[in-house]
Amino acid sequence: MVATIHTVSFQGVEAVPVCVQVMVAPGKMNMQIVGLPDKAVAESRERVQAALHASGLSMPVKRVTVNLAPADLPKEGSHYDLPIALGLMAAMGAIPADALDGYTVLGELSLDGTIAPVAGALPAAIGANAQGRGLICPAASGGEAAWAGEEMDILAPRSLIAIANHFRGTQVLTRPQPARRQMAGSLPDLADVRGQETAKRALEIAAAGGHNLLMVGPPGSGKSMLAARLPSILPPLSPRELLEVSMVASIAGELAGGQLSERRPFRAPHHSASMAAMVGGGSRARPGEVSLAHNGVLFLDELPEFHPTVLDSLRQPLENGECIIARANHRVTYPARIQLITAMNPCRCGMAGEPGHRCARGPRCVSDYQARLSGPLLDRIDMKIEVPAVTAADLIAPSDAEPSAIVAERVAEARAIQNARFIELGLPTATTNAVCGSSVIEKVARCDAAAGALLRDAAEKMALSARGYHRVLKVARTLADLDGMESTGRIHLAEALSFRMAGDRLAQAA
Repeated sequence: MVATIHTVSFQGVEAVPVCVQVMVAPGKMNMQIVGLPDKAVAESRERVQAALHASGLSMPVKRVTVNLAPADLPKEGSHYDLPIALGLMAAMGAIPADALDGYTVLGELSLDGTIAPVAGALPAAIGANAQGRGLICPAASGGEAAWAGEEMDILAPRSLIAIANHFRGTQVLTRPQPARRQMAGSLPDLADVRGQETAKRALEIAAAGGHNLLMVGPPGSGKSMLAARLPSILPPLSPRELLEVSMVASIAGELAGGQLSERRPFRAPHHSASMAAMVGGGSRARPGEVSLAHNGVLFLDELPEFHPTVLDSLRQPLENGECIIARANHRVTYPARIQLITAMNPCRCGMAGEPGHRCARGPRCVSDYQARLSGPLLDRIDMKIEVPAVTAADLIAPSDAEPSAIVAERVAEARAIQNARFIELGLPTATTNAVCGSSVIEKVARCDAAAGALLRDAAEKMALSARGYHRVLKVARTLADLDGMESTGRIHLAEALSFRMAGDRLAQAA
């Protein structure tokens, strides 16, 4: 007899259907798994046998063959344990074979017969729902799988015995409820930052338009402090963005308890991160920090300390919003639409340009340090600002800074304007000015004659690239949205160009 169970293999965040075919035939007692399994799948033979024994079932004294079809698709992970075990139980007659036809199954088995959580329950549930199937997954993964659809049939058993009893009718498994994470504590507030009014203004503009930002300043000037407070002024994730972010986190196994959160991701990898850790990859391709920051913020502190090849690997995600990992036998794509926030010291010793300080190595201290950043990467950063050291007067004076809640209201209003504009243009996936195309920004950032003349003269004098020209327009459009204005004025372009000129001053200092 041959029993067929439906499961999935993960290609990026996509769940590819896989059929687990289990045949019990006369012959010497043995169990063999075929269909390009990796080590984790091959070892499921021992876990399945132990789990069946702990559940009161014994392996048939016959030859058992498990085929994972399609046979030319590599199979990775431990989530094949449960479909193999259920296929074997159906072939033995322990559960009705036709009861599993309408389900996609995934889960890892423990030796005592309990079902352990696995990565990828949410993408598997969405894929199963698209095919009109239900889902059988571990109890710990049921909370995230329930987000795939309110009407979807989901079973989340804790053990093999529980699911066998369910199909026999002696026990009823209730549908799990969508799990939402309750974030403990509040986010760091902008009111804690003393001084740095220009930097806070730039942070608000970056949040409103989703723009990339580079902060340059001496140690202790508050660059990391400012970046840590960016999430407090960003709007929560929309339902579509929430599912996109959660699918990546599910594939990476980073959904604690299967609970989803509306907070935007904030990832801050150490400067020793490798390219695989940053953009994804490895022997078993997994999402990197860029993809885990999808629809959120990727903060790179001490930017020149990162390896140059790691930094240059960010160029494609910043341009296309996705990470493509190519292998000899397959190609994986992960979403990576991020807002890049970076911080760096002006030189190796960190104090170049500060009054009363002189670098021991002279101008080379600045030039050698900043030469670690490539021009194409810097060209993809919309705004560059200088963050000077905080004076003692700023620290002593009473703080009257705006709290994050007030700034977040202005940011939300600006983003609502952008969202409505893009929906009117038939671009519902474009949510901020930073991600819209060049042809769109030329249309929505129309300038009057005076503003157009300023932009033309500035583009010639600053030798702006085509990318730099359009990014100036995007920042100017965001400034107009913050002011609630329909057209982009000269004052908006002038401020946008000032953020671009800070990068030119940086290059001249080098």
